Amino acid sequence: MEKVREIMREGRRVAKEDPRRVVHSFKVGLVLALVSSFYYYQPLYDSFGVNAMWAVMTVVVVFEFSVGATLGKGLNRVGATLFAGALGIGAHHLASMSGSTGEPILLAIFVFIQAAVSTFVRFFPRVKARYDYSLLIFILTFALISVSGFREDQVLMLTHKRVSTVIIGGLCCVLVSIFVCPVWAGQDLHLLLASNFEKLSLFLLDFGDKYCEAEENDDTKEVVDKRKRNFDNYKSVLNSKSNEESLANFAKWEPGHGQFKFRHPWKHYLAVGELIRQCAYRIHSLNSYYNSDIQVSIDIKKKLGEPLRRMSSEAGKAMKEMSNSLKKMTKPSSSNLHVQNARSAIKSLTNLLDSGILKEVEPQELISLLTAISLLIDIINLTEKILESLHELASAAKFKSKTAKSEKPNAKSIVSVQPTKYHDDHVVTIFEDDDTSKHNNRSNEVPIDEEHETKCVSCNHTSPRDVVECDNVSPK
Repeated sequence: MEKVREIMREGRRVAKEDPRRVVHSFKVGLVLALVSSFYYYQPLYDSFGVNAMWAVMTVVVVFEFSVGATLGKGLNRVGATLFAGALGIGAHHLASMSGSTGEPILLAIFVFIQAAVSTFVRFFPRVKARYDYSLLIFILTFALISVSGFREDQVLMLTHKRVSTVIIGGLCCVLVSIFVCPVWAGQDLHLLLASNFEKLSLFLLDFGDKYCEAEENDDTKEVVDKRKRNFDNYKSVLNSKSNEESLANFAKWEPGHGQFKFRHPWKHYLAVGELIRQCAYRIHSLNSYYNSDIQVSIDIKKKLGEPLRRMSSEAGKAMKEMSNSLKKMTKPSSSNLHVQNARSAIKSLTNLLDSGILKEVEPQELISLLTAISLLIDIINLTEKILESLHELASAAKFKSKTAKSEKPNAKSIVSVQPTKYHDDHVVTIFEDDDTSKHNNRSNEVPIDEEHETKCVSCNHTSPRDVVECDNVSPK
C-alpha cells in the first residue's frame, strides 16, 4: 500500500512539474485508438490485412512530446520507408533474374552492402544529428522487404501495403501533434534561454551582498535562507547543452508558429546558450571561492564592498534585462547601460587596489580575494559578449525595438542623474515621462526636450554614454 501511495505522489509531482505531459499521454492514446481501427474494422482490415499493425508500430515509435520531434521522426520514417521500399523491390527484381539458385545469394549480398554502408554513414556527425532515425528505418525496411519478398510472390503489393500503413500512422501523429494542444520545441528553447538568463541574474544580484556581509545574525538568517535556493539555481545551466541542442534540432523541423517564422535563426540560440554556459562555469568557480575556508578579513571586505556590490548587481541587472527582452522578443536596450556601470565599478575597484589597501593581507587570503575579483571581472566581460550575441540574435530574428509609451503633446522626458562616490562615476536612470517620476526627488532630475537629448555643462557631450562619465548635466 505504501508503494502505491509513493507511485501516486510521484505521478502528481510529474504532472504538476509540466501539465503538458498529461495532455501528451491522452494524445498518444487518441492516435493509437484511431489507427487501431484499421485492424478492428473489417473493411479496412480486408484492404490492409495484418500490415495494419505497421500503422500502430509507427505511432508508438514516431509520436514524440514536441511537434518538431514528431514531425522530424515522421518525415524520416516515411521517407526512409519509401526509399527502402523502392530499393527493396529493385533488389528483389535483380535477384530474381539470376534464377532460383543465385537469388538468395544476391539478396544476401544486397542486404550486406546496404546495411554496412548505411551503418557507417550513421557515424557522420551531421547525419547522426538529424537523420540517424531515418537510416535505422532504412536498414530495417530494406532488410524486411528483401527477406520477406523472397517467400512472397506479390512483393509489390506487400511493399504498397506496408508503405501505406506507415504513411497513415505518421500522418495521424503529425496532425494530432500540430492541431491538438501543440508543444513547440522552438518555444521551449526560447523560454529555456530566458530562464537561464534569469538564473544567472539571481546569483549575481545576491552575490555582492552575500560575499561582503560581515556576519549572519538572527535578523538576516531568514532572508539568507530564503535566498539560498535562488543562489544555487545557476547549477542547472551547467548541463543544459544537450537539451538546447536537441530542442534546436527539433525546432528546425517545425513550421512557422506564433512569432517564430519557418526559418527562425535557431543556430543563434545555440551561440547565446554556449556563452551563457561559459558564464555559468565562471559563476560556479566564483561560488566555490565564496564558500572557501580562506577568507579575507571583514574590514577589507567592507572597504571593497561598494564597488564589488556594484559590479555584481549591475551584471545581474544586465542579465535580468536580457531575460525580459528575450521573453518579450524585443531588443535589449538598458543592458548596455548596466554593463557600462559595471565597467565603471571595475575602475573604482582598481583605484582602491592601487591605493595599497591590501598590503597587510595574508598571501593565502590575498590569492583567494584576487581570484574572486578576477572571476567577477571575467563574468562582466562575458556578459558584454552575451549582450553582443543577443543583439545578433535579435537582428536575425527581427525582434521589435522597445516602443516608448504614448506621451502627451507637451510632455517632457526626464533623465535622473544620481552621482555616486565611486570616483566621480554616475548611474543614470531614464524615466518615460513626467507622470512616472512626479513623486521622485526632483533635485537630481533634468528635463530634456522631445528628442530625448542631454547636454553636459563641462564638456558639451550629448550621448548617454558620455553623460554617464561626466559630473554636470543640464538641459540642452
